Amino acid sequence: MSDRMNATLYIVCLTGVMLLLSSGCAPRQQAIDLYVDAVMLREQDQDEKAVEKLNSSVQLNERFSLAYSLLGEIYQEIKDYENSAASYEKATELNPWSFSDYFNLGRTYQIMKKFAQAVKAYTRACDLKPGHLDANINNAKCYYELKDYNNALLYGQRAEQIDPNVSEIRKLLGDIFESQKDYDQAIASYKRALELDSNNPEIMISLAVAYLRTDLNTGAKELLTSVIELQPGNNEAYKYLGYCYLRLDNVDESIKSYSKAIQINNKDWDAYRGLGVAYMLKGITSKDETLKAKAVQQWRQSLEINPDQARRDRLMKLIEKYSS
Repeated sequence: MSDRMNATLYIVCLTGVMLLLSSGCAPRQQAIDLYVDAVMLREQDQDEKAVEKLNSSVQLNERFSLAYSLLGEIYQEIKDYENSAASYEKATELNPWSFSDYFNLGRTYQIMKKFAQAVKAYTRACDLKPGHLDANINNAKCYYELKDYNNALLYGQRAEQIDPNVSEIRKLLGDIFESQKDYDQAIASYKRALELDSNNPEIMISLAVAYLRTDLNTGAKELLTSVIELQPGNNEAYKYLGYCYLRLDNVDESIKSYSKAIQINNKDWDAYRGLGVAYMLKGITSKDETLKAKAVQQWRQSLEINPDQARRDRLMKLIEKYSS
């Protein structure tokens, strides 16, 4: 029997009890009848009609938390996230002990990238079920997006205690440590993540970047080369490899790697900026004005794609200096 069917039978039984308890109150009985109709329509994949029934149900009984919960679920599935969040907010207001409503409210806000609201919901969900893995992981992710690394670490480590064998958690902890500039801890976390999920390109790139932060350039090159073997079209790997070759004083290979990154993604402003640096270094060394002009061209392209990049003023000064 499917999970949805189990849930349906449970809900039907529950609403039957509610119907007995509410005998003598016609509007509430009608609200429950409409809710049961909505559950049946949901089973038939008639979500639009189910929503109509549920909205009618809550008009008759505005304190019917189960109806709001089901509305939140349907709206989430059809990607109407504003209405989903509003429905789950009402459900949690009416039933502040419902873990599932808080968890789903957090997930809806997370999808909407409303991370401050998401952590509020997930934190309550974690209070209700401290041992729930996904609630702790998602809360850590949302705190990470808010750059609240202390709370991100708190919930990430709680998730790790719940299940130490999930690579996603180890990767997340690595990201948090990296953002805190604790590169030794970041490297250790990424390595543990790779032990659990070997040959994962995303983890390999993150570890390579942490290596670059700590001047472990050869190790970074090996990892990035492995990523390219696994995914020849990985723009990020080529871009970081370009930077890695600069650190290894191999400007020609750096130019090749950055150029390949741009070939894969010609909107990567960061790769254009790196390619400009490589051309300029080679131009200065060889006293080749043509290469310097190429460098300026790459920097202009970088600024055209992303005029608000962090080191914009520095780049503009370089362009001005070498354009004269």
